[in-house]
Amino acid sequence: MRTINLNTKPFPRVTGSVRETAILPCILFFLSVFALAQPGPPATIVLRASKLFDPQAGRLLDHPVIVVSGDKIQSVRIGDVPVQTGATVIDLGNATLLPGFIDVHTHLTMNVGGGGYEGLGTSIPRSALIGAKSARLTLMAGFTTVRNLGAEGYADVALRDAINAGDVAGPRMQVSGPPLGITGGHCDNNLLPFEFHHSAEGVADGREAVMHRVREVIKYGADVIKFCASGGVFSKGDNPLLEQYSPEEMQVLIAEAHRLGRKVATHAHSSLAIKDAIRSGVDSIEHGIFIDDEGIELMKQHHTFLVPTSYPLFWFDEHEAELHLPPWVVEKAAIIIPAAKKNMARAFKSGVRVALGTDAGVYPHGLNGGEFWSMVQLGLTPVQALQAGTVNAAELMGWSDRVGAVRAGMFADMVAVQGDPLQDIRLLQHVQFVMKDGVIYKNEISGHSSTNGGP
Repeated sequence: MRTINLNTKPFPRVTGSVRETAILPCILFFLSVFALAQPGPPATIVLRASKLFDPQAGRLLDHPVIVVSGDKIQSVRIGDVPVQTGATVIDLGNATLLPGFIDVHTHLTMNVGGGGYEGLGTSIPRSALIGAKSARLTLMAGFTTVRNLGAEGYADVALRDAINAGDVAGPRMQVSGPPLGITGGHCDNNLLPFEFHHSAEGVADGREAVMHRVREVIKYGADVIKFCASGGVFSKGDNPLLEQYSPEEMQVLIAEAHRLGRKVATHAHSSLAIKDAIRSGVDSIEHGIFIDDEGIELMKQHHTFLVPTSYPLFWFDEHEAELHLPPWVVEKAAIIIPAAKKNMARAFKSGVRVALGTDAGVYPHGLNGGEFWSMVQLGLTPVQALQAGTVNAAELMGWSDRVGAVRAGMFADMVAVQGDPLQDIRLLQHVQFVMKDGVIYKNEISGHSSTNGGP
């Protein structure tokens, strides 16, 4: 047996002078590294312009002076006011400043034409990379916040997280992950024959399965729940005029999502699906193609948002021939487009609450500003269209305290155009200045910048 001697001599004692000589440089080194790592005060930027659009008041303000500190707006003042020493002053001259735009219905991980058989050859990693490209185009178009409604493999979750980490330039995002739908419905994949036994990730039939799927997509990162209440245009073999989920399934889906703190958006074309979704408590009707007078009244009673996605209706009129769309898409579009224009105009006139959504991805990303123009074509005033893409959209997303207006304490998200967008709404299709989180991503306005009190 081995005996352990507990009375062994200790290590030789280090003298004070030697200890100090050995440790002091280490302490000084780590202190210097720590000091270098400490963030300094956030940079201060002052923006001046001719006008500022106030979406809450619905009017233009003269000669705004907006102070930005870090990623937040510090103050908003009007007129000739003093600027603190050391601030970078950016004078945008005769431009009009507006809040960063919000698009509550995008498909960033999808290219035009990617919804048919071509899409079967697109992997999830490839979709995420498409999303990185689309995110940058969307940001440069002046849309600093979006909801992405539908992406396979949670590619939109990965994109959102990459943007938040600063790895990719793009708008701040709320994402849904895979949309929920019935077997064989618009949110299923109906392109493969039986022997593949394939269903889309969001397919769920029956109350228990629907509840499980809501919990699952939230588990994997969904900020918002999207489901398909009716058939659609790009899906093969279903009918946009018919309801898909039953009212009982909708009620369970929406109640579970709300219980877990998520809002719910539904793709709904048929009048019956629209009305059943509203009665079930859905937060927004996406598209709403065949909405009728009863559906409009229900939306007003329940304060449900309509997300019209109207720009594709006009874009397809000009570009359908060059897209080589599948025959079922062409056949459905011929019915959908005229009905949508008529019914959206009636809904707008009636005063339903509208939030801007574009369906970008079924037409090229970066053209999102066309939605302002198309909503005006269908009856909204320029002020109402701008409110749909700012304060209304922010309210729908539950983010009224951080985006959608230019106010102290909110994220420093702003865009600018040369001229008056209330007189020419098409100006919003060519944004010339983009700031998100206090970072300038685009500035094509011939103004000047300087450092106040600097050399």
